[in-house]
Amino acid sequence: MAGSGLRMGQAGEAVPFEIPGATGDFRIQILNEDGAKGVVTSIVHLPAGGKIPAHFHDAGEEMHYVLEGDLIDAGETLGVGAFLTHAKGVVHGPHESKGGARVLTVQSWQSEGGAFDFRPAEGQEPAGGQGGSGNSGDALRGSPGGASGGGSNTSQVDAESQEEAARDHRNKGYS
Repeated sequence: MAGSGLRMGQAGEAVPFEIPGATGDFRIQILNEDGAKGVVTSIVHLPAGGKIPAHFHDAGEEMHYVLEGDLIDAGETLGVGAFLTHAKGVVHGPHESKGGARVLTVQSWQSEGGAFDFRPAEGQEPAGGQGGSGNSGDALRGSPGGASGGGSNTSQVDAESQEEAARDHRNKGYS
């Protein structure tokens, strides 16, 4: 795959991973990073009692698959096999774990100049105008993706699109 920009290899060792506003000693294990396409695949190791605040990403989507342990997303406890997606600019989380977890994560964006695309939701307005509502906007789980305040047409359309995607996902037997 010479010249493709694809860098593959054995999974690296889990290394310390600092997440703004998080509590606990998180670790990350990079599995694959494709700089040309901006895709990063990793395993995030959540410590027992660890918590990541509600946040959003400006640059792209994020997907999570629980490999081991418990993941609590916006108050909902998820176990092994749970799959979540978060659209660009949509507030999601907080994420936490009571007993610790390993979560396969695929991000459709590349950090710019080494900067991690992580925007705490509190006091910030995401690109999609979703506000700091704390709702995950997670289409595959069918969670409501709400906007704080106003109830604009854009927010209504986004919520309806997410509901439709969730129904389609369930109809295909994915959840």
